[in-house]
Amino acid sequence: MSDMYGPADESESIATIHAALDAGITLLDTGDFYGMGHNELLIRRAIEGRRKDVFLAVKFGAMRGPDGSFNGYDLRPEAVKNFLSYSLRRLGTDYIDLYQPSRVDARTPIEDTYGALASLVQAGYVRRIGISEASAATIHRVCKAAPIVALQIEYSLVSRGAEATILPAAREHGMGITAYGVLSRGLLSGSPVTSPKDLRKHLPRFRGENYEKNQALANTLSAIAAGKNATASQVAIAWVMSRGPDIVPLIGARRRTQLAESLKALDLKLSPEDLAQIERAVPADAVAGTRYGEEQMRWLDSENPGSQV
Repeated sequence: MSDMYGPADESESIATIHAALDAGITLLDTGDFYGMGHNELLIRRAIEGRRKDVFLAVKFGAMRGPDGSFNGYDLRPEAVKNFLSYSLRRLGTDYIDLYQPSRVDARTPIEDTYGALASLVQAGYVRRIGISEASAATIHRVCKAAPIVALQIEYSLVSRGAEATILPAAREHGMGITAYGVLSRGLLSGSPVTSPKDLRKHLPRFRGENYEKNQALANTLSAIAAGKNATASQVAIAWVMSRGPDIVPLIGARRRTQLAESLKALDLKLSPEDLAQIERAVPADAVAGTRYGEEQMRWLDSENPGSQV
């Protein structure tokens, strides 16, 4: 809703958020760097008068340039407090339900970052603390520094690297899991890249031969979905939900029609045989290309255990 996939209509964005709340969705996930604050301001307008109905999850730490560039991460204690101050003002609230660094910062001891976050919880500005894109080793380490209740990680049929050690580590500590990229940014749903501002133009999975190979996976999933009177999006979402009651799939709908389609995944029941068929058709190692470009991949502690701590 904040231009990362091309221009969006603000009135339709707000109407989509209202439709989500009316449908019983309570978790709204954002980042202060989405549109350089635009997304938080949008949410403020959408939840006016309904703050108590919403669980706000905010990621922070990414540094942006006026040209839209990403310029690293800053998780020093003073930066944490600065980020939070601006988020509270943009969102029009005096507390955030779940506050989580978007990445692990190599330059700052993680105990310092989470010590600052714990102090913000004590002061009442933050209700709960999470972590994002962290390795199992980092999860174990940070849980010694502060009470962490949630992990955010990319997780989908074609992004399953978290299964081996990361999800077990989160579960060992009783953490809930928010899964983003459940459609692999539209790859699994066949969503086309039409805008020059679409971030997917720069992602390896959407470029050249990789894209052609991945389209074959998407077509296969669509064929399976058609046999169940469903869409590929609904099957992909239902697959993520099947992985455990502690996993909440994050749906990036920008329009009410997309939201309505996604919500139908709640009614789609996948049997063990269905799940096996889906995983045979779309094997975990079949996707071509990494999740992000080379520079951003370096920042993923989840992909490079220990490299950022």
